[in-house]
Amino acid sequence: MKLTHILATLAVALSLAGPAAAETEIRFGFPGVGADNKPYSHSTAVPYVRARELIEKEFANDPGVKVTWTFYRGAGPALNEAVAAGQLDFFLLGDLPAIVGRANGLKHKFILATGRNDPIYLAVQPDSPIKRVEDVRGRKVALFKGTNLQNATDRILALHGLTEKDVRFVNLDAGAAVAALTSGNVDAVFGGQEYLSLAQRGVVAIPYTTKGDNPTLGRNTSFLVTDVFAQAHPDLTQRVVNTIVKAAHFISQEKNRAEAFDAWTLSGFPKETFEANFEGVRLSDVLSPLIDGYVVARYQEQARAAKEYGLLRGDPRIESWFDRQYLDRALAELKLETFWSSHDAEGRIVQAGALDTK
Repeated sequence: MKLTHILATLAVALSLAGPAAAETEIRFGFPGVGADNKPYSHSTAVPYVRARELIEKEFANDPGVKVTWTFYRGAGPALNEAVAAGQLDFFLLGDLPAIVGRANGLKHKFILATGRNDPIYLAVQPDSPIKRVEDVRGRKVALFKGTNLQNATDRILALHGLTEKDVRFVNLDAGAAVAALTSGNVDAVFGGQEYLSLAQRGVVAIPYTTKGDNPTLGRNTSFLVTDVFAQAHPDLTQRVVNTIVKAAHFISQEKNRAEAFDAWTLSGFPKETFEANFEGVRLSDVLSPLIDGYVVARYQEQARAAKEYGLLRGDPRIESWFDRQYLDRALAELKLETFWSSHDAEGRIVQAGALDTK
């Protein structure tokens, strides 16, 4: 066959094949890292999805889809910078940094809750004279400011007759705070369950936790999508939400509790940490994806705090930031509309789900 015929045949084949499919990258972000900078986390459905590669499995038969995950040591503030730079499509964020980012021009929507009332712990050295929250008055205390821990800690102080002005706060991330406490450079730390394993080894003591205290205390997180991605890929957005809701349903069931803890150990924290953190707590109460009165109230509360901190101006219309369409469709398609209970602003059940009606 002459060269001209070969080239002609090749040209026809290429025209019939059409242009190569463009690759769509779905970029996920998480505000934090695991122990020793491991790219995993724990305690909500999103880290479970990451650990078991459920998003990757969902798109395994879509050769044009690429999934990437980025974990930010700088937590919410660092993740907000990445969103502003157009580097992420989906991300989990605590309430305060999500509000600050949205109020300062980031275009994204809150599409489902990921964690609610996550316990906070006050950790001190084993021989510390600090035995209650009131004892931190005048003390040097580590706190990761700009994250959802800040306002939650302020509310703890307020309920115990204190304000930020009564405490000598030092702004440290989680890893630096642990080192500062164990070395004696700070007197106490407000933080999460990362201190439980240290307490179990006798390295620190925990004189206070929000567990069992006022149900509006603790920290809350949600899952968000950028407007650009949702508008360009509503089908992919729905599949991501369905995958997360399905995972939340699975690990909300007590029979799967051990599996959730096993998956979360990829973060570098031992299983005993999660067993202690969630002792006496139903995972379904923490992992509910519902955007109910409780979730909205917490974000309104955080918006007021952000304004007091000078982090935003005006009075943002928080309710307009939630987009329930993907969650509602996922619940309907998965037949989970009545699985989780809906709560009011104070944490009381207003519509009992399947687990509360048994």
